[in-house]
Amino acid sequence: MISPTETEIGAYIAAAGKAAWDVPGLPANTPLRAIKTVGIIGAGTMGGGIAMNFATAGFDVRIVETTQDALDRGLKVVRGNYQRSCDKGRFAQDEVEARMDRLDGRLTLADLGECDLVIEAVFEDMDLKRKIFTELDRVAKPGAILATNTSALDIDKIASMTKRPEDVIGLHFFSPANVMKLLEIVRAKHTSDDVVASCMSLAKDINKIAALVGVCPGFVGNRILFARQIQANKLVYQGVMPWDVDAALNAFGFKMGPFQMSDLAGLDIGWSKGATTDNPIRDALCELDRRGQKTKAGFYDYDDARRPIPSDVTAGIIHDITGAKPSTMSAEEIVEICIYPMINEAVKILEENKAQRPSDIDVVWLNGYGWPADKGGPMFFGDIVGAQAVLDRMEKLGAEDSAFAPADTLRALAATGSKFTNIDTGGLKV
Repeated sequence: MISPTETEIGAYIAAAGKAAWDVPGLPANTPLRAIKTVGIIGAGTMGGGIAMNFATAGFDVRIVETTQDALDRGLKVVRGNYQRSCDKGRFAQDEVEARMDRLDGRLTLADLGECDLVIEAVFEDMDLKRKIFTELDRVAKPGAILATNTSALDIDKIASMTKRPEDVIGLHFFSPANVMKLLEIVRAKHTSDDVVASCMSLAKDINKIAALVGVCPGFVGNRILFARQIQANKLVYQGVMPWDVDAALNAFGFKMGPFQMSDLAGLDIGWSKGATTDNPIRDALCELDRRGQKTKAGFYDYDDARRPIPSDVTAGIIHDITGAKPSTMSAEEIVEICIYPMINEAVKILEENKAQRPSDIDVVWLNGYGWPADKGGPMFFGDIVGAQAVLDRMEKLGAEDSAFAPADTLRALAATGSKFTNIDTGGLKV
């Protein structure tokens, strides 16, 4: 294991952030589409937060909901967010009014007909998104950029509902969208060069850090997150308590571990009463109305200050479902089991040409998922521990589950002593 200095880590992160803006093969003189009015479909948590980015940057925004009540609720939340910033002295009261005046609430998709960019931000339901893009194709003006905020769904399938797939792109904002810096820009199979160039430029206009990625389940960020979550869940079935997993990742540098994150997001995402999913522990917790922080109980119990407290109820549910004896696995081993599969999955993403370069993956995780800056990102950390150490762990995990088999490139790195950050598989290809 090597120990880079703080200066070396800082220089790497700065260089990675700069490189992410460079899109090989995209001519520097690519004409940009003029974007003055932005349409947002959905005024919920994501839609409202996305709208704030544009209103703050001076764009006129039309935001559409299905009912007046939902629209009023969404705009009230946006105003509250702006007002809190004003109350903290970040800007004057008249700026609150100026930003709100840029938001125009509507109730039909047809009202987005003159928008230069439309961003769909509804539930993660493929049928619903395909229906919306079918209608958008009918009402949006020629040359409008049609974007989806999906965090994992196949954008090629969404684009196929239109007669202009070259205008369709993924703009994956991170929650809360008005705060988080990362914007995953997802280039689909038919997305045109000028749409890519326009969205990369737009990201700067709204003060985001952009990373261009390709279409695959979960794209770059969530695909790697899924690998970590699967291993964290497996540990619980081996008798490791959720709070022990979280504590190990907290000590690694994450402010929140996987089960703390689940409680914050809500355990009932994708769940309904009586449902049986592939996560029976989550199902059992939800059936007891332990749905996360919002119900003051999930994997953890929560006090009035929302402090997480290890739960005897959760421990009992885990024992009843898994039958596993309590494990005293070391924090170091927990970190290897959760973090090394992230590195391996990142290598597979590069092999599949779904990211431009290794450092882009680090940009995604540093700015979208709270990866600890002192460890530089999954690829940079892979170089700290060395490819052989990662391979040794993945050989064990791959023997248990073929989905975690070591990537071919990982084997090659270990054999040659090469670095993850130097992987070159030819960049992003659609």
